[in-house]
Amino acid sequence: MTEDFSGLGLSSKVTDAVAAAGYTKPTDIQAKAIPHVLDKKDIIGIAQTGTGKTASFVLPMLTRLESGRARARMPRTLILEPTRELAAQVHENFEKYGKNHRLSVALLIGGVSFEDQNKILDRGADVLIATPGRMLDQFERGRILLTGVEILVIDEADRMLDMGFVPDIERICGLLPPRRQTLFFSATMPPEIEKLTKRFLRDPVKIEVARQSSTAETITQKLIKVGSKPEEKRAALRDQIRAAENLTNAIIFCNRKRDVATLARSLERHGFSVGALHGDMDQKSRMETLDAFKTNKLTLLVASDVAARGLDIPAVSHVFNFDVPVHAEDYIHRIGRTGRAGRSGAAFTLVAPADSKHLDAIVKLIQRDIPWTESATAAPAEEPSEERRGPRRRKSDDGKAEAGKPARPARTSRRGDTRKDDERREEPRRKPDPREAAALGIDENSPFGADGPVPAFLLREVSRPR
Repeated sequence: MTEDFSGLGLSSKVTDAVAAAGYTKPTDIQAKAIPHVLDKKDIIGIAQTGTGKTASFVLPMLTRLESGRARARMPRTLILEPTRELAAQVHENFEKYGKNHRLSVALLIGGVSFEDQNKILDRGADVLIATPGRMLDQFERGRILLTGVEILVIDEADRMLDMGFVPDIERICGLLPPRRQTLFFSATMPPEIEKLTKRFLRDPVKIEVARQSSTAETITQKLIKVGSKPEEKRAALRDQIRAAENLTNAIIFCNRKRDVATLARSLERHGFSVGALHGDMDQKSRMETLDAFKTNKLTLLVASDVAARGLDIPAVSHVFNFDVPVHAEDYIHRIGRTGRAGRSGAAFTLVAPADSKHLDAIVKLIQRDIPWTESATAAPAEEPSEERRGPRRRKSDDGKAEAGKPARPARTSRRGDTRKDDERREEPRRKPDPREAAALGIDENSPFGADGPVPAFLLREVSRPR
């Protein structure tokens, strides 16, 4: 493998930008793929996120695009990504490595106005980065002509399959000129994906990078035993965050999208600087949250694997696995967010009793034991009450929250008890004193108990013979 980027055939503009970004040695996938891309070969690249595969097609594409110019509504290259975050990440790569070029790059993703995207397309885009759905929307509106595409990149093809995008990809490939170069990247090769490659690629060069099965030595890994109740896990996580040494920022991973929002709200109620990243957010909110985390306006970012896949945030000091990942490979990807570029990092995983099977799979994959550490919490702390959080925001008639107005008082019983009905039901009744029962003329084991005097009419009903 070549020792530096200068031996791969890239232009001086590209190698200068790579050097300015601080990279000197190509990764395995970059060293193998870049010469073939420059040679206009179709490629099947089997590589996971984190192997440097984005640069393996961005760098040679920049070199290829130095000659020629884009025409209105006719992009020269097309890159398809399964998620908005990955598409935005590729766009950032073009900005970083293409700073010595004067290329037009268009980003077509949901959550961004059509009007802004149309302005770039009308000027002519050298590079079009898109999610399949938004790309087809623009095509059907007549805003894009695909007859000038010279290079097609299908990235994260197995994710495309999982998300149901394969029919869209098949349709898009049918709209492109047959004499084009196709670069196809996937972490795995299920039968459906293999069928796609046979249909749309011509004599491809297959490049396979070994699956990552080890974790960086710069990462300190610890396991924390927790109970199975959500409030116990949240309490353990809060105390672990407070006790963490040298924590500047952290990504917290959940397995389920709904838990991301719940956990973020809980941490916010306890005074943490936190944002959430999940699929139900609109694109503007997602990008604002990411930017706030990258610029240290937020300390904690709660995310799912899907939302965080492909994100490049180099200076993360800690990773917390609120849930043990179901797939062992995801553990490597998660904790790999810290300890990057020679920095030290720490990864803590909360392990509930039901997680033993998934934990065993992780240990088997990374081929090393992960030490246990004592939980920093002695007992689960309760969630902040409404009183401790301050007055609730009550909704007015038009549905908008009115700040500062006190919440409607809790419904009271005749005795003035403001406790919830279910709390009162759970409290055992006091057994009446024998003398008190005798005075009232009822049996001391009466189900009425002694929480107050029994009305006379009720006594008459009880003593009436049947």
